[in-house]
This record gives sequence, structure tokens and C-alpha cells, in this order.
Amino acid sequence: MIVFVQENPLAGAILVLLWIGLLLYLLSACWWLLETVVLARGWKTDSTDIEWGFDDIQVRILTIDAEEVVQTTVDAIPDAIEDVRVIAEADLEIDGATVHVVPDDYGCTATNKGRAVEWARRHVFCDKEYVLYLDEDTLMAGFNGLPDTDVVQFTEKPIYTGSRLSYLSEVFRIGYQFEQFGFHRLTYPLYAWGGGIAIRSSIEDDITWDVATITEDTNFLWRAANTRDLSYTLLNARFRNQAPPSLRAMIHQRRRWISGTMADGHILPRWYQPLYYTRIIAWAFSPLVVVLALVAAMLPGSIPTLEWYTLFSIGLVGILFVYMAVGLVGYRKHPVIWPLLLALTPIAVAAHSIGALWGILSPVETFEVTEKVTPDTIETVHSELETGDLAKHDGTERLVRDSENEFDMNANILDDD
Repeated sequence: MIVFVQENPLAGAILVLLWIGLLLYLLSACWWLLETVVLARGWKTDSTDIEWGFDDIQVRILTIDAEEVVQTTVDAIPDAIEDVRVIAEADLEIDGATVHVVPDDYGCTATNKGRAVEWARRHVFCDKEYVLYLDEDTLMAGFNGLPDTDVVQFTEKPIYTGSRLSYLSEVFRIGYQFEQFGFHRLTYPLYAWGGGIAIRSSIEDDITWDVATITEDTNFLWRAANTRDLSYTLLNARFRNQAPPSLRAMIHQRRRWISGTMADGHILPRWYQPLYYTRIIAWAFSPLVVVLALVAAMLPGSIPTLEWYTLFSIGLVGILFVYMAVGLVGYRKHPVIWPLLLALTPIAVAAHSIGALWGILSPVETFEVTEKVTPDTIETVHSELETGDLAKHDGTERLVRDSENEFDMNANILDDD
């Protein structure tokens, strides 16, 4: 291969770049398999591990002024949780919760959403063991208490809001996000994205939110892990937040996520950096794997190592379909419709990656709230939901189907109930 590069500089340079790109994605794929197959063992928390009940929890919901959306979120909180607070930028009328408005003149190092969270930490009284943070659109599901760990992350299952493309991309993302089941074995869980996160209030007061970041949950988790032997548990409750209602909203959301994690990457220790940056590159350039496979197939067979390259690239294209298949399992889609949804994997991968690529090329430094839809819109686009079902939902139960073993096979196969 060295002789080939010396005799054919341009072709050799292309070949080297192809191998570098492939190896970076190969490392990311191998790490995902290690997390989901090996490190995930022992993740499960059952009823005997629940040590803190509803009386030990204060719920805080963060919003600007989405009154109707927040009301539905409050309605879905189990009735036994009495301490429910809404932290808002405007005065809202919310039944079942105390509304706190962040003063316009309040200043601290934190900005945007982090500023509101830090204000609440300083000014909202809390005598509970845990503070459970929910986004404005997060509907609790399957919640019955907390284990005795410093941080509890809840899995998510974004609900369809009208954009089939963004919903399909969310299915793909949730499949990849199954790596969270291995985070309990890491000193630094790689991110804290999900439907909700519960933090021991004493640790929150010690670490604080008073830093400039646009991904405050992940930033907090990394800083906390820097100062103590942080215990972490993932509860597979599948809280129901909203899938972005449009491709534009999803692109901006992904751009913010990757911009924030890149800006905060310096918090991680040096031995985490190769894995961290490899995963970022793999996320943003996932569609390139398909392109690399096609390029390898079109290049002349006389180029050295190309037969091995073609084999590896086809295998890595296959791992994209594995991510989607795992997402379909998480969403309980009926196996009969898997072939069609799996065939749409390249489209889902491309849509999921656009915002990440934009974030790498042009990072954003300000927080932009992802667009939300009203509850009646969700009930309209789902055939199994009737008017008022979201308001009636009890967060201790599943949203629609009584059992997680039931499969979803609706008239519209991309809808999720």
C-alpha cells in the first residue's frame, strides 16, 4: 500500500482518507456494541430497588410560557406527588402546580434554560431528597419512585406529533440511545438526554447550575462526576416527550445538542476524549458510511486493501440498520411492518445527522426551545387517543397500551400510541 501511495499520490490520499473515516465510525460502532451487549448487564432496577417514594420528590417543570403544554405535563404527574413547581419566564395559570416566574433582572453565570434552573435552585424552597426535572412537554409514565442513587435518568419514547420524517429519525435515535443502559458502569455517563432526570437535592446545591452552557443536564452530570464517586441509575420508564413537529425543529434541536456537548467536552478527562470526539464525528457523518461503501464498490479492484475496505464498509452500513431495529423494538412496532421501516433507515439517518453536521461546522451558542404542539394536536394525529386522554393520563401507568409486550400496528404505521 505504501508503494501505491508513493506512485499514485492523489489516489493514495483518497484511500487514506477513506480508511480514516471508516475506522472512526468502526470505533464508534464497536463501542456501542460493547455498551449494549456487555456493559448493559445488570442495569435493570426492579420494585425492590425503589427506596424513595412520592413524598421524597419535588418536581420542577421548565418552560418559557407554553401554558397549555405544561398543563398537560402537570396533569400526567402522579397525584401522590404533591410538590410540583413550574419554573417559567412569564406568569401562567396552571392547575395542580405552583408557578414561579424568573425575574427579568435576575443575573448569574448560567444563561437561558440554565439561568432559570439556577434561579429555582436558589429561590424555590425544597426539603425533599430529590428534585425531578421535566421538560415542558414530558409526560411521565410508569413512575413509582426512585432508587437510592445520586442521579436517576429516565428513558424517553418521543411521541408522534405530525412530522413522519422527524418521528422516523427519533425511532432511529432511540435505538442508538440504548447505549444508555451501559452508562451505570461508566464514571462519566456520556450524556443526560431524556424525558426527565432526578438529582439528589444536596448534590444539586453543591454542584449548582451556575455555568454558561446550552446543554445544562449533561454539563451538570460531568461536573458532578468530577467531584465525587457519582452513583447513576437508568430507569426504563419511557417518559413520553414530543418528537419535533417539523424537520426544521429537529435540525435546530440536534445542532444545539452537539454544539453544547462539544463546548463542554473539556470537562471530561483525557482518556474519555478519543471516544467522545469519535462519537460526535460518527453521529454527524453517519450518512457518509453509505457513500464510502458506494465509492469502494466503484473504484478499480487493483487498488490495494480495497477488498477489505468494501467488506468493512458494508458491515458498517449494516450497523445503521441494527440501530433502527433496536429502535423498533423499543417502540414495540409489529415485526410485520419492520421491512418497510428498516428500508427507510438511510432517510432517517440523513435527517438525524443534518443538525449535528451543522453544529460541527457552525456551533450555536444560544439556547433555542424546540417547537411544541398542543395536546389536542397529539390526540388528533393518533387514532387510539380521544379528546382529553392526555389530561386523564396517570404517570404511574403507560400512556395507552396496558402492557409493554403489546405490539403497535396502526393504520398509519409511523404513528405511535
